[in-house]
Amino acid sequence: MYWMGIDFGGTSIAAGLVDETKTIIDRVSVKTRVPRPIEEMADDMAEMVCTLLARNGLSKADLRFVGVGVPCTANEETGHMEDANNLGFDDVAFVPLLEEKLGLPVRIGNDANAAAWGEYVAGDYPESSMLMVTLGTGIGGGIILNRKLWSGYNFAAGEFGHMTLCMDGVPCTCGRRGCFEAYGSATALIAQARHRMAADKNTILWQLCGGDPMQVEAKTVFDGAWAGDAACMALVDRYTDYLAEGIASLINIFQPALVCVGGGVSRAGDKLLTPLRKKTAEKIYSRNAGRNARIVLAQLGNDAGILGAALLGEDS
Repeated sequence: MYWMGIDFGGTSIAAGLVDETKTIIDRVSVKTRVPRPIEEMADDMAEMVCTLLARNGLSKADLRFVGVGVPCTANEETGHMEDANNLGFDDVAFVPLLEEKLGLPVRIGNDANAAAWGEYVAGDYPESSMLMVTLGTGIGGGIILNRKLWSGYNFAAGEFGHMTLCMDGVPCTCGRRGCFEAYGSATALIAQARHRMAADKNTILWQLCGGDPMQVEAKTVFDGAWAGDAACMALVDRYTDYLAEGIASLINIFQPALVCVGGGVSRAGDKLLTPLRKKTAEKIYSRNAGRNARIVLAQLGNDAGILGAALLGEDS
């Protein structure tokens, strides 16, 4: 038996065929091309599913279902995508639409929740509780409690990026101010780096980005810090302060056994993890307890979203 997972993003749509060993054995992707009608996007997904089946000599009868991680609130009862602002939709009956086009059962979940579930299940973590914190354009999250994905009363749980880190602070894309995302995302680090570059013409950041601040990425800042640049080291130090504040608050609320950090920023590896662990340990309320949450880097990268979507609703 096989599963099909689709990671429905604002930039691209990726589909993967998953076997019983929880391995992606084939994949295909297309550009999302926002804005356009949801019917056209569903057509693309149906074609991707059929392509993967045909390429692997399979039929629709070989699939348990098709799972889709969507970049919005995924109402698992109605099958609707709610508040899909990045796609230009407020409320779309997505599951009935895709089921009609595919002739297969479809399940949906929030994309960050799906990534958390994929990381947890396919990563074979022994812990029974885990928080996934993804550091990318924004900050996403997922909650695993008692080996189950917790999506909340209204399927909108895990929006870690929109808890307040600093009241009346930096404006956030959600319309509020001072959100964790406005300080701890890759986008936030890039903004912090550009601000520093405007004030410091001697930082190595100017060389690393070829003299164009618009080419700065989160990796640029970590590379500069690794090279010993004082400005970059200060930026990383302050950035990991913000991350530790947010993650410590999450640990204080949930007290999970594990916090898994993913997203593009996590590729900084130990340059990120070492200071983050130290600073978080100093901030958590339970710091004197006999055991506390272990903080690790995600293992699966971009595969987590496809695997999690494919395994939505399946036991760990």
